[in-house]
Amino acid sequence: MDQQTVGERCGGTVIYRMACLIFIDTFRMGKSSTIRARIEPDLKGKVERIFQQLGLTTTQAITLFYKQVELKKGLPFDVAIPNEVTRKTFSDTDAGRDLIICNDADDMFKKLGI
Repeated sequence: MDQQTVGERCGGTVIYRMACLIFIDTFRMGKSSTIRARIEPDLKGKVERIFQQLGLTTTQAITLFYKQVELKKGLPFDVAIPNEVTRKTFSDTDAGRDLIICNDADDMFKKLGI
């Protein structure tokens, strides 16, 4: 499959072309393993609708995720445990404490002194 065909199938952007090439290469191989996972029904429904908009099945999306983990030798996004300051900030904002309300981006930058 040439790049033009891949680009048309995947929306025509460079990012989609790369993902599609990985996708095409991955699905040429035979599959014999199964993954089973329990997930919240609401989250599953929301994510599957996104996959549908992207033209992916859940199996294809999981395979892309696994391929990215393999390529990056780790998760394809940052995962961090919040420190004490971050946990306190989350707790305070969840409780409605110490909030600074901004009308728009300009107001926010002004309040931040930027």
